[in-house]
Amino acid sequence: MDVDAVTKRLRRIEGQIKGIIKMVENDKPCEDVLIQIGAVKSALHKTGQVVLEGHMQHCVLDGVKNGNEAEVLKRLTSAIEQFSRIV
Repeated sequence: MDVDAVTKRLRRIEGQIKGIIKMVENDKPCEDVLIQIGAVKSALHKTGQVVLEGHMQHCVLDGVKNGNEAEVLKRLTSAIEQFSRIV
């Protein structure tokens, strides 16, 4: 996983969430707040994709190369299951 890229994405999301909090505190229209919540949701989903891709490129490949296929598949299945819960 590219820690710097994921951290950068999460900091941007953190800023978006702070912006939403200010919108709510300033009584902005609900529709505008919901648009921003949708943007954060999409950003989190994309960040999850980046993390999952990193997991496959590093952890999965390393595990297979080291002969730990069963454990790798178990952990990959778990990671995909966790990612699929992000709605």
